[in-house]
Amino acid sequence: MVGNKVGGVVGFLLLVAGLLAAPAGADEPKSWPVKHRLLGPDGEKSTDVSGIACTTAAGFPRSCLVIDDNSQSAQLVTLEDGKISAGEQVELISNKFKKKALELDGEGVAFAEGFYYVIGSHGHPRDKKHKLDAVKDKEEIDARISAASQVVRIEAGPNGTASVVDRSPNLRNIIAAQPELQRFAEQRLENNGVTIEGIAIRGKRVFVGFRGPALDDGRAPILSVALDALFGGGAPDARLYQLRFGDGQGVRDLAPLDNGFLILAGPTADGPGRYAVYWWDGDSDNVRFLRDLADLIGDHRERKPEALLPLDKASSGLRVLILSDGAQEGAPTAVTMPAP
Repeated sequence: MVGNKVGGVVGFLLLVAGLLAAPAGADEPKSWPVKHRLLGPDGEKSTDVSGIACTTAAGFPRSCLVIDDNSQSAQLVTLEDGKISAGEQVELISNKFKKKALELDGEGVAFAEGFYYVIGSHGHPRDKKHKLDAVKDKEEIDARISAASQVVRIEAGPNGTASVVDRSPNLRNIIAAQPELQRFAEQRLENNGVTIEGIAIRGKRVFVGFRGPALDDGRAPILSVALDALFGGGAPDARLYQLRFGDGQGVRDLAPLDNGFLILAGPTADGPGRYAVYWWDGDSDNVRFLRDLADLIGDHRERKPEALLPLDKASSGLRVLILSDGAQEGAPTAVTMPAP
């Protein structure tokens, strides 16, 4: 009898703990299957999905583009409510060093007025084991930074097709011209170097979100420039925002929503850390917390949320699709959160 009472108390406490841990206004994350195959390098299933954008912002089905940051290609997909169907690949770049293909290190995808935009990291090559020597391997480092320092514009065609129409290297010089960013340009990520992981477009302006560097007081930079400065020869009219998410957090993705943006934030450095979604108006340095993603990651410590896509709003809140680096085919998962 006593054992039953103790068991009942323990069960009740565990239930309460679970309710307290669950994000307010959020349902249980729901995984979506992938039909066919999201591809990474060498035709294997992708484990490095890092961005997604669609031609329409509401309804289903949607035509979309997904990027793997270890590939020279993006991939067209069809998004239905509850599943993703993978389609054809779109070659983005053909950069090589000594006949070896170099990565764009594509980290974000945006869509506006008939065009997708895929952005490279604009950073120093990832080199955790420090195999690249700054002097001996300078030529290779420069080639890899150049390959990753591009914004690729892709025209969306009929029936879910797409083709590359232009590539711009202009953002690299715009970043180097910003006083707050120039000393971090082309430095290693572990040395607080520049690494872009998000892109979004509002009107005629491009918004670029940085995973690193962390600026004063740990703030994360977002740089806004005129779209015409990348693809039309116009003046950059650059504006730098410095957002505060929390210690050690930078931007992992951006997505337009209504008159502002959703921001997926995550650790600036490698290793574990907090991932969460915020709302930003796109005009100030203030953000509003919407949802922690600890329940999505769970015990999958290798999973790093890197892409988000608004799905729809309902009485239960805002539903968003999250795709993750370190998970097979991005492990697409729908989560809900309070609508901003």
